[in-house]
Amino acid sequence: MYDSAIRRRALQLLSSGLTISDVSRRLDVSRAAIKEWRDNPGRVSPMIVTCPRCEEVPVPPRPPEMYAYLLGLYLGDGCISVIGDPAKDVWSLRIMCADAWPGLRDECIRAMLSIRPMNKVRTLQKEGCTEVNSFSKHWPHLFPQHAPGKKHDREIVLAEWQQEIVEAHTGQFVRGLIHSDGYRGMNRVRHTVAGQDKWYEYPRYLFKNESKDILRLCGEALDRLGVEWRHNKHNEISVAKREAVARLDLFVGPKY
Repeated sequence: MYDSAIRRRALQLLSSGLTISDVSRRLDVSRAAIKEWRDNPGRVSPMIVTCPRCEEVPVPPRPPEMYAYLLGLYLGDGCISVIGDPAKDVWSLRIMCADAWPGLRDECIRAMLSIRPMNKVRTLQKEGCTEVNSFSKHWPHLFPQHAPGKKHDREIVLAEWQQEIVEAHTGQFVRGLIHSDGYRGMNRVRHTVAGQDKWYEYPRYLFKNESKDILRLCGEALDRLGVEWRHNKHNEISVAKREAVARLDLFVGPKY
C-alpha cells in the first residue's frame, strides 16, 4: 500500500522525463503501481492508502464524531510509537483497555477502524488489560500531539482543525477521555448525626491525568457541555453534583 503523497511524487517524476523503472528505484515503489497511476491518473487505486491530512488540501478525518472519541482515548491513555526500522516510517497507535470493561475495548476497535479502515486493528493481551493497536504511516499526521517523551512533560495543544472537531462533537471527546483515563462510580461519605455515623452514597465522575494541558482540555469541554466540575486534586477533575452527573450521563454513562 502507498499513500497519496507518494503517487503525486511518482507522477511528478514521470512528467519530468524519468522512466517507470527510474521512478520505481528512486521511490521504492513497484513498477505495477507506477504504471497504474500513469495510465489512470484520476482513478483512486486500491494500491493507494489515503490520509486526509496528506492531501494537497488537507481535510479533517472522517467521521468526525469517531475521531473526537479516538482523540479523547489517545490523550487520556494512548501513545504512538515507531515500529521496526525508523526509516520505514511506520507507527503504531496503542490504546490500553482494562479487561474489566470489554465494551470499551470494542468501542476503541471500532473507532480505530472507522478512522483508518484499510489498516488492521490488533489486540494484544496484557496483565489485566488489552492493548488495542493499529499500524500506519499516518498516525502522527492525525494526532500531531505526538512527540518524544511523556505527554505531561510537553505542551499539548490542539491544532485548529482538531479544535473545530472537538467543539462540534464535545460529548464524544469527553466520552473518550473518561473511557480511557476516567471513572464513574459510587462515592461513600460518612456524616455524624446525633452521635451516630451515617453513610451516604452518590455517583460521581473522576478524570485523572498528569498533564495540566489535557486537564484543561477536559475542563473546557465540560464547560461547553454545561457540566459543573472542580479540581479535587491537582491532577484530577471531579464531577459530583447530582445535576452535573445526570448531565454527563447523557454523553458518557457507566463503563461497561
